Amino acid sequence: MAKTKTPGSVPNRHLYSRLSYLHQAAAFLGSQVGNTHNPKSKPSPSNRLENGTPPVDTPKYSAPDQLRLNLARHLLTDLRATSLKSQLRLSPAIKHTICKFCDTLLIEGETSTSIVENKSKGCKKPWADVLVVKCNTCNGVRRFPVQAPRQKRRSQREQLLANASKDSIKGDETGYKKTDIVIKMTE
Repeated sequence: MAKTKTPGSVPNRHLYSRLSYLHQAAAFLGSQVGNTHNPKSKPSPSNRLENGTPPVDTPKYSAPDQLRLNLARHLLTDLRATSLKSQLRLSPAIKHTICKFCDTLLIEGETSTSIVENKSKGCKKPWADVLVVKCNTCNGVRRFPVQAPRQKRRSQREQLLANASKDSIKGDETGYKKTDIVIKMTE
């Protein structure tokens, strides 16, 4: 006999909790970069050039920090693979924090840089603002519209149109026109 579904149950709950754990663990490891309390790793003045800048061949991150970033990247690779294999959608907020090209956790100022650009003529169109996020690991660039509302999924759009057509039939009885209902939907 099959199990009966209860109204509050979520299918594949164990997969959702695994995805949540992987993202939280990667975010924790990414937030610990630069928190290494090793007194021996302080930069000495002898390692600097005459103008006070560090030499070019020195790594940006210390060895423990690089290890944390690599582990966070591995966790995010597992997160992406798990969501693809189980066919679960990741929310756009989570997708925006992961580099699409190298699976690095995008932390503003640490592993990524972001600017707002407007390529309209003379920057006169405020609705054309685009957030450009550049990954410092692979130099990959992602662009997100700043103020544009997200388009609803196709099934939800079709449902709205079906409801609008039902309302338009009722609208004929009440004196409304079909154009009145369509205008209300687009506003």
